[in-house]
Amino acid sequence: MTEDPWRASAETPKGMDILHNHILNKGTAFTEEERDALEIHGLLPPRVSNIEKQVRRVLENYRRKASDLERYIFLIALEDRNETLFYRLLVDHIEELMPIVYTPTVGAGCKMFGHIYRRPRGLYISARDRGRVLEVMANWPYDAEIIVVTDGERILGLGDLGANGMGIPIGKLSLYSACAGIHPAGSLPIMLDVGTENEELLNDPLYLGIRQRRLRGTEYDEFVEEFVQAVDACVPSVLLQFEDFATKNAFGLLERYRDRICAFNDDIQGTAAVVLAGLLSAGRITGRRGRERNRGAHRLGVGAKGHPGCGGTGALLVRGFEGARRAGARGPGAAQAAVRARAPVPERAGQRHRGAAPDRAHRRLRPGRRVHGADRALDGRA
Repeated sequence: MTEDPWRASAETPKGMDILHNHILNKGTAFTEEERDALEIHGLLPPRVSNIEKQVRRVLENYRRKASDLERYIFLIALEDRNETLFYRLLVDHIEELMPIVYTPTVGAGCKMFGHIYRRPRGLYISARDRGRVLEVMANWPYDAEIIVVTDGERILGLGDLGANGMGIPIGKLSLYSACAGIHPAGSLPIMLDVGTENEELLNDPLYLGIRQRRLRGTEYDEFVEEFVQAVDACVPSVLLQFEDFATKNAFGLLERYRDRICAFNDDIQGTAAVVLAGLLSAGRITGRRGRERNRGAHRLGVGAKGHPGCGGTGALLVRGFEGARRAGARGPGAAQAAVRARAPVPERAGQRHRGAAPDRAHRRLRPGRRVHGADRALDGRA
């Protein structure tokens, strides 16, 4: 576990150093005793403000902002200078602030990332770092418990945003701290900058990523492999979450690394878990169960495209396979065939279209094709 950085020690920064430390800084909430011990007496206004007064002050300023993007910039600036106050504000007003810290406003923040950038947060590992990724990883000063990493190719519904996609790992980890209690010092957002195909970004003089086309094929795979090896060497117990990778890479990366390290893909597995939990809860509320004989009472459609749709459908298929086996499906592939024949399949626009050719990335969900995670459930590896 990450050591509590609030614990006083001989190494605790003092003076202006602690006021510029976003994890340790408490601003005007430092008591008289703390100000003397940390040599910051006189560096702050004399009136000590408790956390409630600080929240009142920043919330008043936050609500004066004219647009959601301005509110997003305000909150990021607060997080960059005083995480204690930022998280107290976020926890106390989570319903109001969540749409600003994350979706939908984080999308606008990502599009403008190079134009509104203020202070470094997280780790940037670019294609130019090949051969020295372990050295770059070693520069991170804290013990990471969870890493959220993206290559920026499929940011929300906005597509390829390159290095601008760093706003997604930052925002998601902020919510993990506020909602799940993960210490901010134990969370590490990482951008794997492998280039971009976005012409607008390549021509933007304020774009902060490398100006080159994306690595593809073997070069891409070798770069990600070097990164995963560096993670395993530096923080072997960390949870590595893949976030907003293009569908063509997302499934392959999860399949390649899920048995080697503690790896997770929120778009595939997180979406799938929520979809399945919702359906199971709906069954309890309505009094119907997925294994009832009256199958016609259950009609499902998948409206999410890309790997979220595939992941959700995959979870339903795994659940269905288990039900088919309990219902008596026998023989090799009997359960798979019984369920796949009835499965809702996301197509090109995320909906089922009769006669339409599926995207290549979604073909694994067609009847008779392997579904990510489903065959694992059948042989006990899920």
